[in-house]
Amino acid sequence: MSRIPFDPEAIRALAALLVETGLSEIELAERDSRIRVVRATPIVVAAPAPASAPGVPSLNATAAAAEPKADDAQHPGAVTSPMVGVAYLSPEPGAPVFVSVGQSVAAGQTLLVIEAMKTFNQIRAPRAGMVARILVSSGAPVEYGEALMILE
Repeated sequence: MSRIPFDPEAIRALAALLVETGLSEIELAERDSRIRVVRATPIVVAAPAPASAPGVPSLNATAAAAEPKADDAQHPGAVTSPMVGVAYLSPEPGAPVFVSVGQSVAAGQTLLVIEAMKTFNQIRAPRAGMVARILVSSGAPVEYGEALMILE
């Protein structure tokens, strides 16, 4: 069996894409060749939470409040991510955001963009409504099916 040499620059580019998007692995297949790059995830050891003083919120309560609700994707007005990538709320750094909370939007209006493999994909409003909540921050990695915004 002959070995097909892979381009080291292609492997470096895939590794950089992992870091940029926050993904843990990526695979590229073309004809009879396949390249799979996997990033090792750090091992995290959980330590017991210290008891907090009365009236001081614990670290766990603060973390739970910062997490998006799991049922946001089930909300009837949820706009969910059609892909894995990095969300951006404006067309370029320093530019005004596409939409803001409280703003009325028309069906088909661009709400944000998701960058995947150096391609910016416009995420459009599925229907007219008002932006009730924006659930992602600009530059944050997003997963397929993750709730991005709530329209009412």
